Amino acid sequence: MLRTAPTDFEKDGWARGSEHVVGVDEVGCGPLAGPVVAAAVSLHPGQAIEGAYDSKLLTRAHREELAAVIRSEVSGFAVSAASTREVERLNVRRAAGLAMRRAIARLPFDPDLLLVDGNPMPELGEHIHIHQGDRRSLSIACASILAKVVRDRLMELLDRRYPQYGWASNKGYATGHHLAAIRVHGPSPHHRGTFSPVVQPELDLYSSAGETRK
Repeated sequence: MLRTAPTDFEKDGWARGSEHVVGVDEVGCGPLAGPVVAAAVSLHPGQAIEGAYDSKLLTRAHREELAAVIRSEVSGFAVSAASTREVERLNVRRAAGLAMRRAIARLPFDPDLLLVDGNPMPELGEHIHIHQGDRRSLSIACASILAKVVRDRLMELLDRRYPQYGWASNKGYATGHHLAAIRVHGPSPHHRGTFSPVVQPELDLYSSAGETRK
């Protein structure tokens, strides 16, 4: 049976008169390379999307299938990013906030209520932050799916230019192969030069977590 994130937070917002309840999530804070990608999604009041759940727990095929459904059926969505250079300049948490703000700004309407995965993000203004929001809020789960699908595709495109790092499979995370490639080839322009494993790849500070991380 497919797990589907509940809509308790959304229902509460709709009941209070918030038409545009927007879920926001990011993907890509943990990798050594590539952008942070964020998405914002607003469901139609009462809408359900079966199987939408924490994107990390879905197969690639299921994510792709759900992403197509989300894009075609929700009230509104937007995806945006913060670049590798912005991650270096701002730090990864602030870059994630920037990507979220950009995604929200690209929506076709102003949110009435923001639901944000994880810790509070003061730069987003008034919002409800939800621990494990991609499992507890359907709109956040949908945002996590869109963000991950887009970021994975970006890393696969970058892999064509820098195949030595294995980004098509590791998506920029600190796998053993990725760290070994940095040791041999040095970092690429898309590596985050402020991350310790990029500066000192001989120190395996990250677990080889592959796609289990955000």
